[in-house]
Amino acid sequence: MSTPQIVDSHIHLFPASHLETLSWHSPNNPLGAQHSINEYRQAINSQVRGFIFLETDRISSLSPPNWTHALDEVSFLARIAQGTPIPGEGHEPRDKDLCLGIIPWAPVPSGADEVARYMELVRERSGQSWEAVRGVRYLVQDKAAGTMLGGGFLDALKYLGRKGLTFDLGVDARSGGLGQLREAVEMMEKFDEGDGVKIIINHMCKPNLRLSGAEVLSHPEFLEWKDLIGKMARVPGTYMKLSGAFSELLHLGKEVDIANIAGCVQPWTDAVFDAFGPERVMFGSDWPVCNVGGGGNDVSWDRWRSVVEELLRNRKFSEYQKRGVWKDVALRAYGIAI
Repeated sequence: MSTPQIVDSHIHLFPASHLETLSWHSPNNPLGAQHSINEYRQAINSQVRGFIFLETDRISSLSPPNWTHALDEVSFLARIAQGTPIPGEGHEPRDKDLCLGIIPWAPVPSGADEVARYMELVRERSGQSWEAVRGVRYLVQDKAAGTMLGGGFLDALKYLGRKGLTFDLGVDARSGGLGQLREAVEMMEKFDEGDGVKIIINHMCKPNLRLSGAEVLSHPEFLEWKDLIGKMARVPGTYMKLSGAFSELLHLGKEVDIANIAGCVQPWTDAVFDAFGPERVMFGSDWPVCNVGGGGNDVSWDRWRSVVEELLRNRKFSEYQKRGVWKDVALRAYGIAI
C-alpha cells in the first residue's frame, strides 16, 4: 500500500528579502538563498496535505525592541496563510491551503508575563491567521547550560500550557552533548499532567547517527541517549518528531541506498518507537535544512520520505499506525483540524 496523505510537521520558510534577519545567515551558508513555498513545492510530492512551519532563528533578544525580525516572520507567514503574497516572496494565493500551523519564536526564558506580552503582538501580526498559531519555539541547543531550568523558562511553559499552546524543544545530542538532554529531562520532569504543558521534541534530539555498525547498540553514547529518550517519553504531553536525520549523518551523494540509510538510522528510531509508541511520533522533513546533507532540493525530501517508509515497514506497523506517523499524530499534537 502506498504512503498515505502526509502532514509535514517541521519545515522552515524565508524569502530572499529576509535573509539578513536570520541569525545564522552568511554569504557562504548553503541555505543562504530564498526558501519559500515555490521551492518547497519543487521538493515534495502530491501526498503532502500541508505543513507546520517552525521559526527560523531570527536575530532577536529576550526583551523588546529587538523583537522586530521575529514578528516580521509572523507577518510573512500570515500572508502565506491568508493567500495574500507580496511579489517576490515566493508564494501564491493557493498556498494558503498548505499552511496548517505556525510555530513562531517567543522569548521563553523571560518568563510568563513577557511571553504573554509578546504573544499579543503575534496575535496582532497574524490577524485572521491567529488560529493557525499553535505554539512557540525557543531554540536551546546553542544556549548556556541551565537555560531550561530557569524560573522564567518554567513559568513560561506553564503559561503556554494554560493557553493551549505547544512548546517545540530543540536540543542537540551530537554537537551540543548529552548534557543538553539531561537538562531537558530535568526540566520536563518538573511538570505534571495538570500543568497542561505539551512539549514536541525536534529531530529525535539530534543523535549521533555517525555511530554505525553492530557496536551501536552497546555504545555508551547510544545507551545514555536511549535512556534519556525513555525518560522524556514518560513525561505526560510529550511527542517526538522523526526528522532532522540528514543533518546528523554523513552527507549523501547522488546515488544512495535507501535500505542502507534506514539501517543506519533504525537503532535510533527503534528506541524512539519503543519509548513513545507510534501514537506519539510524527513525520517531519526539516526542509530546507534536509537539503544540505540529503543531496539537494531535487531529491532530499523524497529520500527522507522513502527512509521513513522503510523504517515503518520494518517495524511492521498497521496501516492505522502508519497513518498516524504520517499525519494524524501531528494534527493531534498541535490541535489542528482539517
